[in-house]
Amino acid sequence: MLGMVLTVSVVMILTSCKKDEINNNGNTNVSQDEPDTDHLITNAVTDIDGNHYNAVKLGNQVWMAENLRTTHFADGTDIIEDCGISYDNPYRFTPSSNVTTYGYLYNWAAVMYGANGSNNNPSGVQGVCPTGWHVPSAAEWSELITYIGSQSEYVCDGSSNNVAKALASENGWNSFNGDACAVGNNPSTNNVTGFSAYPAGHWAGGFNGLGSYNMFWTATGGGSEARFYSISFNYANVRALSETQYRGGSVRCVRD
Repeated sequence: MLGMVLTVSVVMILTSCKKDEINNNGNTNVSQDEPDTDHLITNAVTDIDGNHYNAVKLGNQVWMAENLRTTHFADGTDIIEDCGISYDNPYRFTPSSNVTTYGYLYNWAAVMYGANGSNNNPSGVQGVCPTGWHVPSAAEWSELITYIGSQSEYVCDGSSNNVAKALASENGWNSFNGDACAVGNNPSTNNVTGFSAYPAGHWAGGFNGLGSYNMFWTATGGGSEARFYSISFNYANVRALSETQYRGGSVRCVRD
């Protein structure tokens, strides 16, 4: 189950399910030669709907710097927008009218698109991601967080655990006046990495937590649960948790 922060002091946002118009412009990856230093890569990939995504190189990994917002798998198959609960049918959910910023939420069936769970690094699971990119495993998320914690310019108050502010967006977060290293405390100092993690919340029969936290699915899971990583407005660290697979969470893809 989600931690207390994901069930207490959370804003419940209910939105209706509706179909949207699709612009199927094909899937394009931009191959770039980039230096070894951390930096933003503009228009790093275009999904099958024609959505362009920036990416950020952090250590040895290249991550999307925006939440996935595709309505199709890379082979053109539609990802149904639905309000139903399913462990098997791939669904997407709309947490906000601002899909460009918050992306869609996907259940794990959509995230994986029939692939088996993986904790390999790299995961080897394309899933819902564009061609040339993949769904990160828990091991890949762990690599990201370890790297951020090893860079003095990215940590808060000198602690390698306090990396959430470095990954969180500057906007959209609920305010928090406690821990100075919490994401919601002076959020104008967030996002020194350019990762731009927005608080899109999650879906579980309704939309929860917009402004309070996010829930990034991994490719690691089995049975009825899967691992995810969460950044919350009142925490200084990034938490690794598990949740039932029918819930809707955000996706960040990693370049192959």
